Amino acid sequence: MSSSSDSVRATAQPQITDPSGSNQIRVRAYNERLVLSLVRRHSALSKADIARRTGLSAQTVSVIMRALEKEGLLSRGDPVRGRVGQPSTPMRLNPDAVYSFGVKIGRRSADLVLMDFVGRIRLQLHQTYAYPLPQEIMAFITSGIKKIEARIDEEQLRRIAGIGIAAPFELWNWAEEVGAPQGAMDVWRGFDLQAEVALRVSYPVFLQNDATSACGAELVFGVGHGYQDFVYFFIGSFIGGGIVINGSIFVGRSGTAGAVGPLPVRDKDGETRQLLEIASIFVLENILREHGLDPQPLWYSADDWIDFGPPLEKWIHDTAKALAQAIVAAASIIDFSAAVIDGGFPPWIRERIVTATIKEVSELDLQGVLMPDIIEGAVGAQARAIGGASLPIFARYLIDQNVLFKEIENVEGA
Repeated sequence: MSSSSDSVRATAQPQITDPSGSNQIRVRAYNERLVLSLVRRHSALSKADIARRTGLSAQTVSVIMRALEKEGLLSRGDPVRGRVGQPSTPMRLNPDAVYSFGVKIGRRSADLVLMDFVGRIRLQLHQTYAYPLPQEIMAFITSGIKKIEARIDEEQLRRIAGIGIAAPFELWNWAEEVGAPQGAMDVWRGFDLQAEVALRVSYPVFLQNDATSACGAELVFGVGHGYQDFVYFFIGSFIGGGIVINGSIFVGRSGTAGAVGPLPVRDKDGETRQLLEIASIFVLENILREHGLDPQPLWYSADDWIDFGPPLEKWIHDTAKALAQAIVAAASIIDFSAAVIDGGFPPWIRERIVTATIKEVSELDLQGVLMPDIIEGAVGAQARAIGGASLPIFARYLIDQNVLFKEIENVEGA
């Protein structure tokens, strides 16, 4: 049985194969993406700022920014007067210029969001289930898109860039953990989710791993402004994560780098277990059941969580103890600036987990380990859906988040 609710709230990238300038149309498209990406990263920049950071001529920047303003992608801020010369006018991304659908498929719930150009969720739908099945997910996505389309005007419809889906890979491997009947989730084997959605909607469809999507959202819309290297933990039904190095997501040769869930840690009895067997919401679900408490509020919405008392405190303690070991292990390999912790829960839970993790780290042997800052994620429970929604926007308007900061740092350092 599933339930749904909705509320209103007021990686694919074409390759630049010829950067030398021989194809003027392609170079113009790249330069426009570069300008939009810089403005997005810095919130607002003047023409002079853009010219200085890119090395493009002032005339070229003026032409590009006029065109982007005419298309409605950029909007003018209030002029800023300096000590000498003409006042500069900062340009910002126009939030209403572009919209994108983001889908998060979890082991216990799914979300569909409509996100604007600056990463704000405008509309969202939520559905819970005992375990995910393809046809139920397809129905949620297609009917949900129709519901959201009915709530926006024609101009907004024309500005939708596409649909980005954030989903766990190999869902069939988690049947036992989510309590699905034997063989029930085998239907996911060979099911091409991206292709099936594309057959039913009129928008471009993109697909990315859910934890990688959440990490990308944190990089683009969260702490990425302050930390160029971090290990990321997202605690959902199962814990997942990502690695950011030099301002870019590192996915590894198979796309699974930074998964973090399989990291070996010791439990309270000294037994070695995988991190996901301790620091995952499905573990809290089982603890609540053992105490005769209804775990369903865990899956309705992050806003619906309540303080479950001692069972919740036990889970936070065990999670923090396991996370502390995982962070020390990660910091022993890579000199991360930060370890970022987020999850599918309200901010007050995240704060308690981070505080407890810092305490647990202080009790470990840290000789020879330069510890990163242990901080809260800034995006929150919808990080996976927001990361998914960013995929069509980057594909169409921006430089891919995997290369964005490399490109910009090279330009800025020139």
